[in-house]
Amino acid sequence: MAIASSLLATEHLRAEDEINMTVVSTTDVHGNFFPYNFITLSPGSGSLSRVASRIKTLRDSIGEENVVLLDDGDILQGQPTAYYYNFIDTVSPHVVARMLNYLKYDTQTIGNHDVETGHAVYDRYAKELSPIPLLGANVIDKSTGQPYFKPYSVINKNGIKIVVFGLLTPAIPAWLPENLWAGLEFEDMVESAKKWVPKIMEEEKPDLLIGLFHAGHDSSRMTGEWRENASLLVAEQVPGFDIIFMGHDHQVYNSANMPDAPSLPVILNAANNANNLAEVGIKFTVKDGKVVGKKMTTQITPLNSLEPDKEFLATFEPERKTIYDFVTEKIGNATGDFSVRDAYFGPSAFMELLHDLQMEITGAEISFAAPLSFDAVIKEGDLLMSDMFTLYKYENMLYTMALTGQEIKDYLEMSYSLWTDQMKSPDDHLLLFTKGKPAKGDYAKLENPSYNFDSAAGINYTVDVTKPKGEKINIISMADGTPFDLNKTYKVAVNSYRGNGGGNLMTEGAGIPHDELTSRILSSTDKDLRFYLIKAIKERKTISPKVTDNWHFIPAELVDQAAKQDRKILFPDEN
Repeated sequence: MAIASSLLATEHLRAEDEINMTVVSTTDVHGNFFPYNFITLSPGSGSLSRVASRIKTLRDSIGEENVVLLDDGDILQGQPTAYYYNFIDTVSPHVVARMLNYLKYDTQTIGNHDVETGHAVYDRYAKELSPIPLLGANVIDKSTGQPYFKPYSVINKNGIKIVVFGLLTPAIPAWLPENLWAGLEFEDMVESAKKWVPKIMEEEKPDLLIGLFHAGHDSSRMTGEWRENASLLVAEQVPGFDIIFMGHDHQVYNSANMPDAPSLPVILNAANNANNLAEVGIKFTVKDGKVVGKKMTTQITPLNSLEPDKEFLATFEPERKTIYDFVTEKIGNATGDFSVRDAYFGPSAFMELLHDLQMEITGAEISFAAPLSFDAVIKEGDLLMSDMFTLYKYENMLYTMALTGQEIKDYLEMSYSLWTDQMKSPDDHLLLFTKGKPAKGDYAKLENPSYNFDSAAGINYTVDVTKPKGEKINIISMADGTPFDLNKTYKVAVNSYRGNGGGNLMTEGAGIPHDELTSRILSSTDKDLRFYLIKAIKERKTISPKVTDNWHFIPAELVDQAAKQDRKILFPDEN
């Protein structure tokens, strides 16, 4: 049968004909597999269950041999489902690998949050994902100088030869501890593409070349020394691509709707959480056994109006039940609500809980932390395991670092400059709202993502929002009233993302060279911060919201009115 199928495909291309195919990409699924949010314990949007419905419709309409299904990374982090099969049940076949094989994905590129899980997880995952290739041409094994993952995959469907070339944002060292990517280095995306694409074109002679890049479109933003989002640069500087699928920045993008975008390649980004699919319809014109023409149409297909696929849900019902039981485990009690919303306008119970726990775990004198979820709340009553994913979104380690008083001040100067506008009157905004495209799609109203809005505990300080960066912060004293010394070195609790240079607060803000950061780390947890937060809360048994007024915005005559106005903009559902 296989031989007959192959002969039919070859015969198909001998005739003058047209072949219609659809190439589909998910990206930044972030563990969203079921139509249920295991963090908020409520019905969820998007999810692979809805992807399954759309893919079934496409395959039924044009034939399975005419549908190519790809994923662009960041799938192993986000919802508790991924966390559970990464770190708790490490014996069962990884549920994500099983799901992608069930849905018959053709290829996947690794994402930065997949690397964040560490070698033990992504090495196991890559094996269990097989025969689906896991791509990453610019992820280099230092011992061999060759790609650690496959640089590209070849897909033959209906006689059409398709090559998918995978790249990852190279800024991994700015975000993740080296033990998570030991033995690896990350090449610049453009350099890697310039090296590989001519080789692919010469050796494979594909009918269609697809770039599957876990990186966004805004190449102007640098993360340390790395160009984080270089997908459009590759499109501009490396000829040969027909299609580029982007990811990472959580922003919908369709080059057909962008006036400055090139006509080729077509470039799409489905954004995050499997709320959409990026789809390219291709009409191949075949003559004398060769592809002589390609016409492409593009669309971003919303999925939330689709019913989740019943067969998918039935197949993975045991895993769904396992995760539900996991997230509904009681670990303590909260005597009141903890809301992230308050954190944008001053000290909040939510951030104080996180600061207190970080200082308790490390014994540090000062803590830095930011609202990692834009809008989240831990409600009064039973504290469940799901609340721990609300409290802390990512699988960061917790560092204790040595910083001088001057570095602490400069760090906060940059944080609040990302966070606040420079006010002149009460009618101005307190918060720095975007005047164009936001830095990341999840934070569409703000110029910068809130996970870089670090506040501090352990010190008393004011933030003057009428002043420019460099003059905003006045540190009055330590929390106990003793003097704060700009020349003294302090022990500071900070997550590993920040401690490795994420958000540039340590490097551009505090002015510490990136290659010096490691020497400033006094200690690190061996497990993720959420693990220790869970342990600490189980020991406390009860947490109560409290707010210590250790910092505030000034002058009050400007800030009070602006805060009320800006809160209505950020959270219009509030009364």
